[in-house]
Amino acid sequence: MPTPISDHTVAWPPAVAEDYRAKGYWAGSTLSALLREVADRTPDAPALVDAADGVRLTHRELADRADAAAARLLDLGLSRGDRIVVQLGNGWEFVVLTLACLRTGIVPVMALPAHRRTELAYLARHAEATAIAVPDRMRDFDHQALAHELADDVQEITGGPWHVLVAGPDVAPGSVDLRALCAPGPATDAAGPDSGDVAVFLLSGGTTGLPKLIARTHDDYAYNARRSAEMAALDATSVYLVSLPAGHNFPLACPGILGVLLVGGSVVTLPSPEPVRAFATIAAEGVTHTAVVPAVAGRWLDHAAEHGAGELTTLAVLQVGGARLADELARKVAPALGCTLQQVFGMAEGLLNFTRLDDPDDVVCTTQGRPMCPDDEVRLVDELDHDVPDGEPGSLLTRGPYTPRGYYKAAEQNARAFTDDGWYRSGDICRQTPDGNLVVEGRDKDMINRGGEKISAEEVENLVYQLQSVAQVAAVAMPDPQLGERVCLYVVPRPGATVTLEEIREAMDAIGVARFKLPEHLVLVDELAATKVGKIDKKALRADIADRLSGTPA
Repeated sequence: MPTPISDHTVAWPPAVAEDYRAKGYWAGSTLSALLREVADRTPDAPALVDAADGVRLTHRELADRADAAAARLLDLGLSRGDRIVVQLGNGWEFVVLTLACLRTGIVPVMALPAHRRTELAYLARHAEATAIAVPDRMRDFDHQALAHELADDVQEITGGPWHVLVAGPDVAPGSVDLRALCAPGPATDAAGPDSGDVAVFLLSGGTTGLPKLIARTHDDYAYNARRSAEMAALDATSVYLVSLPAGHNFPLACPGILGVLLVGGSVVTLPSPEPVRAFATIAAEGVTHTAVVPAVAGRWLDHAAEHGAGELTTLAVLQVGGARLADELARKVAPALGCTLQQVFGMAEGLLNFTRLDDPDDVVCTTQGRPMCPDDEVRLVDELDHDVPDGEPGSLLTRGPYTPRGYYKAAEQNARAFTDDGWYRSGDICRQTPDGNLVVEGRDKDMINRGGEKISAEEVENLVYQLQSVAQVAAVAMPDPQLGERVCLYVVPRPGATVTLEEIREAMDAIGVARFKLPEHLVLVDELAATKVGKIDKKALRADIADRLSGTPA
């Protein structure tokens, strides 16, 4: 049997929790109950459109399907507190299954479609999951076969059955047809979770190896979604396009899927933000809001420059987050796309900052916004945790009603990532303007941000060290005009050995590493730059690759 989740979560101090309840941040209702209230209030209003296969559901139909799916999950033998790894593309099945989990108290672990054996096996074992939901195939990869191959890895931990739920037409023997599970049918009358229970496990973008699990409760995540919806001025007439991977915190609840549904609006899912399809979908469905990362914003601006933005007449707000948006790109959004830019800077661990929709252009285009909650606490500190002077850059620490006090089952990481009095060390270097807006200056952690996907340099290095030909390796961020950063490797080969980028990529691919983590540039050196105390000097290596790319002599 899986260990109870509560054995490995870090609770807010009781007095702090009571204060958040008293101030109304924590409403004492589960996400499922809140969504059912919306369905009962506006049953026939549109709720979900799958732009890829044409499925359309009203709020009542969506809620009823989620209730029926909840009953079938329980019939499979899953129960409140169990964990299910969810690795699905953007589609109606993701939304219905997620809502079914919220109804039952089964906790989804939000994996990404790009994850492979290394990441999925780790997530399933660490979460002690008893099920996984996958597409049959996606982009020529057999997710279903891999899901079954993980059974031995997982059952070694839980000792129980391993259920493979599959979305798609090719459901193999031994798999559960997810589309049938999410079809209309009788609802469950089983008791659901409490508002203080964990609703969802999000993945960290941490720098130390594989992702950590972030336990978000119904109380804090409902506030996360509801307040984000207010920041984006969502209402029952809003239509929100989800084209980023739906398991990410940004398109899931900032305000994302949950925020839109909670105000009675409509969600449109699309497998990719590729501009031709995305622009056509915005026009066809009357999309009013959507969220992208800076790399996608750049592609949309290029597409609009070449083909015009006539299909975007209904688009009112374009949220951009996941990485720092360059000021020069930010200034192009409103005139080129005809919508309001809203910068969003946040983290799956909690704190969310938004530029306001009525902010002056200079604030919108040159800052990453300010905290959305009056009780979001923010400090900018130096290396000794002393507050820096006003206007100076510092490392961002935060606490608040939707920022958990620790990772799940991660005592060692928690000791580094959280202070004794509950401040989360985000790893972001920011400065604060006199009006309270934050400007992101960089990272103080060893992180590579490839188009919004956070990659641990340490994880990449550990994988590359498995090659016998490699004596030393350092992974660093390489600047890229499209994605912001890519993975660059500096390698010292063993004497007499040869090392190629192709060899490294093939070796990582063979053991099942997500392809977005594969290095894209290799620099062979006789020795790695080091600091005075003998540590690898990543700062010097980042400067070196920037110089090489610009043609500046090293």
